[in-house]
Amino acid sequence: MPEYAPGVPLWVDVSSPDLDKSRAFYGGLFGWDAQVVPDPQAGGYTMFFLDGKMVGAAGPTFGPDQHPAWATYVCSADADATAQAVKDAGGQVLMGPMDVMGQGRMAVLVDSTGAHVSIWQPQAHRGAELVNEPGSFCWNELYTRDLPAAKEFYQKVFGWNGEDTDMSGSPYTVFKVDDRPIAGGMDMSKLLPDSIPPHWLVYFSVTNTDDTIAKAKELGATILAGPQPTPMGPMAVIQDPVGAAFAVIQASPPQS
Repeated sequence: MPEYAPGVPLWVDVSSPDLDKSRAFYGGLFGWDAQVVPDPQAGGYTMFFLDGKMVGAAGPTFGPDQHPAWATYVCSADADATAQAVKDAGGQVLMGPMDVMGQGRMAVLVDSTGAHVSIWQPQAHRGAELVNEPGSFCWNELYTRDLPAAKEFYQKVFGWNGEDTDMSGSPYTVFKVDDRPIAGGMDMSKLLPDSIPPHWLVYFSVTNTDDTIAKAKELGATILAGPQPTPMGPMAVIQDPVGAAFAVIQASPPQS
């Protein structure tokens, strides 16, 4: 089971207006087993397992105005202190901090450029038990229209250092904690229409991107982008049957 340092993404979940449909889709696509949290207070919150290890979850949307989406959770040693740091850095606290049934303490935040991100202070629930393997999340990527402001925000809140690089001919920022790459970021201004707000995109590792796209279509998904080559391997962006977007990537073997 991975150990997550403060500032490292440790969990992902999807908000859904139809949890039965989401359970069926992700079970069919990634082979996940779904276990609904039995406590009625959890509202049907569902843990997803792969080979017996927790890889993510699905929870209900809180109303018709909430768009289905995958959420990225960043590890925090002190959720209350992190929430205050978000305010101090020009962001907003949408929900929390609050205790979650003895599992951890969480808050839902908005960064200074408008992208939603969540934090998790682990208690019983320590984060995903499997990452960077086919069928589990492997990367988290920020799409924003003000990358310099975002870099400043995340440096203040999580201590991230942003290293500018080039990805397939476009500027790309790699966020690092203790010199370890933990997330990415890019300017979405010329990539996506104005109607799409800043957001975090969750990537899942797959064995074969083309096969995953074909299976996703069969299960009722829409392909938003790709397949397209990247220095890390072929990737695609997929919208699930309830409207939540995520990415898949077939990691290329390291070059010798």
